[in-house]
Amino acid sequence: MSISASMVKALRERTGAGMMECKKALVEANGDADLAAEILRKSGQAKADKKSGRVAADGRVVVAVDGDGAVIAEINSETDFVAKDANFIGFAEAVADLALKTGVVEPAELAEQTLPDGRKVETARTELIQKVGENIGVRRLSRIEAAGVLGHYTHGARIGAVVALEAGDEALARDIAMHITASNPVCIDEAGVPAEELERERRILTEQALESGKPAEIVDKMVNGRIAKYLKEITLVGQPFVKDPDTTVGKLLKDAGATVTSFVRFEVGEGIEKKVENFAEEVMKQIEDAKHKDDR
Repeated sequence: MSISASMVKALRERTGAGMMECKKALVEANGDADLAAEILRKSGQAKADKKSGRVAADGRVVVAVDGDGAVIAEINSETDFVAKDANFIGFAEAVADLALKTGVVEPAELAEQTLPDGRKVETARTELIQKVGENIGVRRLSRIEAAGVLGHYTHGARIGAVVALEAGDEALARDIAMHITASNPVCIDEAGVPAEELERERRILTEQALESGKPAEIVDKMVNGRIAKYLKEITLVGQPFVKDPDTTVGKLLKDAGATVTSFVRFEVGEGIEKKVENFAEEVMKQIEDAKHKDDR
C-alpha cells in the first residue's frame, strides 16, 4: 500500500524515530501503525544493546522534590552535547519524578515502571538511544525524606545535593546543599567517619611522623593534631562554610538551632573510568593499518 506523509509524521510523533526509519517500518508493516511502532521498538532495543558496552560518563544530575520527600538521580549519556538535548533532559526529569512518585529508586526495578505517557522507563530509554545515537543509562537514584526542612542545589546540572534539616528554614537548607555540592564532605560529623578509614589515616600519619625522629609523646601530639585537621576537612560540620569561610558549617547550624539529619551528593561520572581518546594516535594507527594492508 502507499505510505503517505501524514502516516510517517504520525508515527514519528508517536515514536520519536527518524522520518526514513518510520517510512521503512511502515512499508515493512504494510501501513499498520501499531506493527510499525513495534518494529521500531525492536530496532531501538537492538541499537541500545549494541551501544550498551559504550562508556556513558557524561549526563545530568536532576532533583525532584515534593513536600517532605526528594529524589536525586544521575542519568548518563556519552557526551555533554546529548546531556544538553531537550529530549534527554525531559527523560531525566521524568525518571526522577517517577522515582519520587513510586518510591522506587533501584534502577533495574525502576526500568519496569510506567511513565505518565504510558511507556515503561526501559522503553523510553531505548527509544531515546535510537533518537540521539548514544548510550543512555539510569545510573543511580537516592531518596531523602525529612521531618523538618529539605533543601537542594544543582551546579550546572553536573553536581547536585539534597539535604534534610531538623529545624532551620529553606534558605539555610539550600545554603547547606550548595556547600555540600561545592565542598564534597564525606559525612555529617566525626561519628559518620568509618572506623577503618580513620584508623588507616592515623596509621599513615603516624608512619610519617615517626620519620621525623621525634619522641613518641611528640609524635602522638603531631598525629592527634593532624587527625583533628583531617576530620575538619572531611566532615560537613567541620568545614569552613563556602559562602563565609570565617565560620564553619557547624557554627552556622548551631546559630540557627538546626542540625543536618542526612544528605546525598551526586557528581556526574564520578567513579566511572572514561576512555581518553588521542586523536593523533588514532590517525597514525589508521595510517599504519592502511600501510600494512597495502603491503599484503
